[in-house]
Amino acid sequence: MAANTTPIFPLTPNVSWGTVLTADGTATKNHDGTAAGAVLLFTAGANGARVDEIRAVPLGTNTASALRIFINNGAANTTATNNTLHSDTSLAATTISEIAGQSTVQVLKPDDNKPIYLEGGYKLYACVGTTMAIGWHVTCVGGDY
Repeated sequence: MAANTTPIFPLTPNVSWGTVLTADGTATKNHDGTAAGAVLLFTAGANGARVDEIRAVPLGTNTASALRIFINNGAANTTATNNTLHSDTSLAATTISEIAGQSTVQVLKPDDNKPIYLEGGYKLYACVGTTMAIGWHVTCVGGDY
């Protein structure tokens, strides 16, 4: 079996973001990426992409929740079989302050050297477990091949 023996590197930076604050409106909360409040965070270029960092920063006072990141195959995220849960991270309750910085939550750290590799057109979506007043700003840092 032939294998790629030459490493490749991203060609074009791809940095994108979204604000999550609305939970799935159903009583069952399927945790399958189909939530009405799911936010598109990242779309891989035609030749695929690598995501090295995902971080979330609270935008103000929020209740505790969970941040769920889903990999989507490029089709409608409203169909559960198009999504897979990548990570489920706890978000602590936050209180806005004008004299102290808010804590950043690292979902995927660049120094862990465990990037997410995405096929061309694949996407990352995020949602939260509970609806909150202000929300969290989630940023993805990566590159397209």
